[in-house]
Amino acid sequence: MTASRAESLMRLEQEVGVLIRRVKRVIGERSRAVHPDLQPASYLMLAYLGQHGPMRASAAAEMFHIDKGAISRQVTHLVELGLVERTQDPDDGRASLISATPSAVERLTAVAENRRQWLDERLGDWDAAELEEFTRILGRYNEALNQG
Repeated sequence: MTASRAESLMRLEQEVGVLIRRVKRVIGERSRAVHPDLQPASYLMLAYLGQHGPMRASAAAEMFHIDKGAISRQVTHLVELGLVERTQDPDDGRASLISATPSAVERLTAVAENRRQWLDERLGDWDAAELEEFTRILGRYNEALNQG
């Protein structure tokens, strides 16, 4: 017997809830692996900086949909931990750029490699086609929710 659309949507919400809880736990684990005092919310910003390079704090505030005061506190915390550095913006001497330190990038890379290896072990019985299909469907889901 096939589930109704309403039942399927309810199961989808439940599974997404499980995924969200798992993601929150994983972000906490990753943040502690980078630095024991790194807060999970700051980890996300640090990971973004590590992947995309320097940016203004105001751009980070827009990107993460957080007020500038919260970003400022996160940046200060990350600087104190030695994970982020501020430099003068070459395009505007009045502004500064924030970037992940080389040490932070090394730690982020190691954490990501360990996590990918862990994921590969857990999904070892999935073939390449299954992984690709799941990724495609998840991307489609995210794109649909990003509209409107």
